Amino acid sequence: MTTMINPIGKVYLLGAGPGDPGLMTIKGKALLENADVVIYDALISPEILTMINSKAEKINAGKRMGRHSKLQAETTQLLIEKAQDNAIVVRLKAGDPFIFGRGGEEMFDLIQANVPVEVIPGITSGIAAPAYAGIPLTHRDYSSSVTFVTGHESKGKYRPKINWKAIAQGSETIVIYMGVHNLENITTELIKAGLSLNTPVALVRWGTTPRQEELVGTLATIVQQRESAQFEAPAIAVIGRVVNLYNTLRVEV
Repeated sequence: MTTMINPIGKVYLLGAGPGDPGLMTIKGKALLENADVVIYDALISPEILTMINSKAEKINAGKRMGRHSKLQAETTQLLIEKAQDNAIVVRLKAGDPFIFGRGGEEMFDLIQANVPVEVIPGITSGIAAPAYAGIPLTHRDYSSSVTFVTGHESKGKYRPKINWKAIAQGSETIVIYMGVHNLENITTELIKAGLSLNTPVALVRWGTTPRQEELVGTLATIVQQRESAQFEAPAIAVIGRVVNLYNTLRVEV
């Protein structure tokens, strides 16, 4: 990777939030309005893209399944190069940069290249999508703990697989990102780990946007329900008793 000596600019790893433009932070909006370059992900909503400075260079760095590693390296190198000639370079990420967003990897590489970098957190979909569906992740009568986990692991990572047994036994609410395509394996592992077949499950896709939809079932039924409904990504899965509050607290927005 190219090492820079004196870049003129700074890179901002900016979380765009879960989709609703009203959930973008004030600091994030100001950065977009003053940016020289914005490199954005595939899931950024059109409403948020309209916040970008009309004179800024806009680059779509959306990932495609099966090419994550190559595109990630290309994106990081692009950030380094753009910081040489531009004062404000924004890396716009869906949700929060440090919650399954590869923000830590990008920040490490930027620091190694002597590029100034700052993180601007965003509201992560694992919190916002259930909230818009009327599912509180914690509740005094239902859950006092919550675990966030990815349902899609990269190849060659530091451990062979997620310890679903530890997660099943250690948390009352489980929130799974990017787990729709691996849902059958996930539910099987959680049942093997001791969770009841009747454990409530909710899938929330396109959370906080006008396209939001929910599918509610149990560990025993949710896979078949998803297949029948052709319920595809992007979606968050919530597993635990808090899902029982869905019918009571769900409000149309």
